Amino acid sequence: MTKSLDNYDYDLIVVGAGSGGVRAGRIASGYGARVAVVEGDRPGGTCVIRGCVPKKLLMYGSSFSADVQDARSFGWQIDTPSHDWPALIAAKDVEIKRLEGIYRSLLKTAGATLIEGWGQVTGSNKVTVGDKSYSAKKILIAVGGVPQFIDVPGMADCAISSNEVMNLTEFPKEIVIYGGGYIALEFAGIFNGLGSRTHLIYRSNLPLRGFDQDIRNHISTALMDRGIILHPETTIDQITHENSAFRTHLSDGSSLIVNQVMAATGRLPNTFNLGLADIGVNCGKRGEIIVNSMSQTNVPSIFAIGDVTDRINLTPVAIAEGHAFADSEFGDLRRHADHTNVASAVFSQPPIASVGLTEGDALQRYGELKVFESQFRAMKNSISGRSEKTFMKLIVDKASDRVIGVHMIGQDCGEIMQGIAIAVKMGATKADFDSTIGIHPTVAEELVTMRSARQDAQDG
Repeated sequence: MTKSLDNYDYDLIVVGAGSGGVRAGRIASGYGARVAVVEGDRPGGTCVIRGCVPKKLLMYGSSFSADVQDARSFGWQIDTPSHDWPALIAAKDVEIKRLEGIYRSLLKTAGATLIEGWGQVTGSNKVTVGDKSYSAKKILIAVGGVPQFIDVPGMADCAISSNEVMNLTEFPKEIVIYGGGYIALEFAGIFNGLGSRTHLIYRSNLPLRGFDQDIRNHISTALMDRGIILHPETTIDQITHENSAFRTHLSDGSSLIVNQVMAATGRLPNTFNLGLADIGVNCGKRGEIIVNSMSQTNVPSIFAIGDVTDRINLTPVAIAEGHAFADSEFGDLRRHADHTNVASAVFSQPPIASVGLTEGDALQRYGELKVFESQFRAMKNSISGRSEKTFMKLIVDKASDRVIGVHMIGQDCGEIMQGIAIAVKMGATKADFDSTIGIHPTVAEELVTMRSARQDAQDG
């Protein structure tokens, strides 16, 4: 379904070669559109280059320390292990370089042109890269987000973000991680698992604001059991250099001397210096690009997807938005990405996964609920001696019996939740769960064997 160029250089210019932008460019090109993708760093974007993928590789590397501890209880004779941090980083770098090559190849194979350099949107149909300008009938902004540094004395000079942490040349013996969100928890697990004395500092009473309250309670206990030192209801007032270390001054009057400080206090849409204000594109208070359900801005020729819109900041969501955009604008298949019941996982140690509503949100929306819970030691832990418990929770609309929220903390929960998400998306009822025969012995079978609702939730 080739589109005429209408005297433009391209039918579509995508600014940002992350997962969402590359998907949009590939699909649009497949429909016959002439596509250029602009990237100022490395194709692959945050997820592939400095986010989800390398972070999970580091998580895998760090998790072996717990496996070694557990293995001894199963009869393995293992001497005291040691870890080579530079070797892990080098292995990670090799894999990221391979994936970057794949992303370059995907664009080339699709027939899209990769323009390397920092792009600015300098008109409703124009993108400027360096000293060259390119025109397009449509522009798609897919530049993602960037780490946010809170305005605290010494923070910008002394702390690193999730970008720099991926390339540390020296492993810190002791580290402060500032923040209580999923990035903070994931890196706390990584450094703790690799042997660093790890402090997690956050201003709330529990980590993971916005998650289900029971999950927040359980992960707090699990993190402490793993040896992570929690500092709830605490903020950092100042960071100062102290010889080759850093002194972190806390709001409770204490201070910590550590080798490294990591700021994990959220991310902001990467719209700084993009030129959007000059051409009248509406943005929100955080810099997020405001779009409608079709990912279109108030300037009809300009669209935006992914984290830069600050809707649901997950890579698969950006991919879905990019695909829907290309289908709609170049494939004559008018559709938008569905943001309901999006499953997600936090690769903390232990991990967390969920789909649907939290209990608090479900109570507000539906009123009367049935809540089913299960808490138990996984079979592996019965021999390993690890006290850590798996926790599962089903939230059910009492009127319809439909399962409207599922939350889990424990081994393999991300893999488990993907299948559960299909059931929730299809509108499965608690009766459907009950009639499903479990796979024994597995952790996942508990999701279809919970029979008694929690009493305090039955009346809403």
